[in-house]
Amino acid sequence: MTGTDRPRVGFIGLGIMGSLMAANLARAGFPLTVATRTPGKAEAWAAEHGGNAVATPAEVARDSDAVVTMVVDGAQVSEVLLGPDGVVEGASEGLLCIDMSTIAPGQAREIAAQLDERGIGFVDAPVTGSTPKATTGTLTIMAGGSDEDIARAMPLFEAMGETILHVGPLGHGQTIKVISNSVSAANANALAQALIVGSALGIDLEALSEVMRTGSAGSTMLTLKGEPMRNHDYTPLFRLEHMLKDVRLCIEEAQAAGVPFPAAAAAREVLTAAMGRGHADDDFAALLEPLEGLAGRRL
Repeated sequence: MTGTDRPRVGFIGLGIMGSLMAANLARAGFPLTVATRTPGKAEAWAAEHGGNAVATPAEVARDSDAVVTMVVDGAQVSEVLLGPDGVVEGASEGLLCIDMSTIAPGQAREIAAQLDERGIGFVDAPVTGSTPKATTGTLTIMAGGSDEDIARAMPLFEAMGETILHVGPLGHGQTIKVISNSVSAANANALAQALIVGSALGIDLEALSEVMRTGSAGSTMLTLKGEPMRNHDYTPLFRLEHMLKDVRLCIEEAQAAGVPFPAAAAAREVLTAAMGRGHADDDFAALLEPLEGLAGRRL
């Protein structure tokens, strides 16, 4: 990773977000090696975007200067980096691992410590912006790690994101991400309740949404989720089960610090109820469903 040469990049995890982020790296000219847990998905992705599909994280590491992980949770990050056939089994000293999943801050620090023992760098760099910004390469990236490792990762970040922040030491990227997502979930919870109240009172929900949009009640959440909620369109941009995981992680961090986060706790309960109704794989706008159940009415 010296001079003007593009570093060889490995990408592990080609789900909704990962596939789009990896595509932006390919468009930026990075030589890519990809792998994913789902059989055939990496090969299909490589056939469309270029690059080399391999079977295991260890094989990814052998062909890479930096490896990006974009998987579901901390257990998966640990498995693909440290487990059997994991990145460590194929890594050379000096490899940089960049985890862009959302996991517990403590898990990020623990994984980093184990990688450091093997001469492997680590940056925790979760993202926000959901599918639309992943598509256009305009994600917000909040990165925790050393100045040196962040500098090495920056060319990759610039291909995937627009707002790129070095937010502090290892784990701080994850901490900021779970707090931010908890605010998003709380906003979505409040929005869904407002729409239900408006519906019960017989008002025009489009008019309500427009008034809120132009006033202090306006929010990105209103722009993104207001119409899908009114139409009960839960096409996944960010899956409900993933939002619940992020909110849970935030509440655990808050509890460890001895401080309450009542709005996040309320959102967690509604998301949990939506999970129980079978909406795990739907967009988190589906938190509307249990709230409609409580109200005994449908928009």
